[in-house]
Amino acid sequence: MEANSLGATPGGSLPSTTELAHERTDLALERTRLAHERTMMAWIRTSTSMISFGFGIYKFFDYFQGSKGITQGAFGPRPFAIFMIATALFVLAGASVQNWSELRRLRKEGPVPRSLAGAVAIVVSILGILALIAVIFRE
Repeated sequence: MEANSLGATPGGSLPSTTELAHERTDLALERTRLAHERTMMAWIRTSTSMISFGFGIYKFFDYFQGSKGITQGAFGPRPFAIFMIATALFVLAGASVQNWSELRRLRKEGPVPRSLAGAVAIVVSILGILALIAVIFRE
């Protein structure tokens, strides 16, 4: 049976105020969880951009340096890449901690599914760490 806009069934009975309040609370919890997911995905997108930009700058200048032996100063492409990737990993770690603490708080209110954004953050973090290692240990 389908309910109309007021929640009434075709038989004419309206749900109780307790049922309506419970349904609205569940929907509010779901909206809040999805807002946290969107925020986490925005932080992941920002971190991914910073990691790829830092590594891209490093590889661009590494390619053109070739055998010319260009020296890199204090603010050359390698230190810049290390700074960008490390900053992205730091930001992603902070966003992950905040997201996990907010989801833990929401779980006290009701059942909350696992965060897909959290899994994506772990994958991006691993790729960022690999990029940082490549930049640090490759001369």
